[in-house]
Amino acid sequence: MTKKNLLNLAPEIYLIIATLYYWTLTANVFNIFAIVLLSILMFQVMTKKALSGILIASIFVLINLYMVLALISELSEFEVLASGFYQLLIVGSLFLLLNLSAGGFMFWKYFKTYIPSDSLSSKS
Repeated sequence: MTKKNLLNLAPEIYLIIATLYYWTLTANVFNIFAIVLLSILMFQVMTKKALSGILIASIFVLINLYMVLALISELSEFEVLASGFYQLLIVGSLFLLLNLSAGGFMFWKYFKTYIPSDSLSSKS
């Protein structure tokens, strides 16, 4: 596998690693959500279908936009700006920014392959 191919699969690899990390945090060997998510991601890595890639990326971005609202809600519950507030703000924001970037990159990658390139360029 070349460096370009590996870089092209970066969003999917990131999502697989994040899912495995989530699975280890649950301390449950039979986590049906993690198993289904890993199966979907592995299917996408093997087939590289544009429509399923767009769908997975769109759902992932929407879920993470919801999580931004959850982060804001959680931050609003702090009455005193203590170290926990700043830790949640920094770590949560970086994690969600990384997730949104991976989802956006994955969406754009499959969107370019799904839509012909001549329709993306401006007509003169």
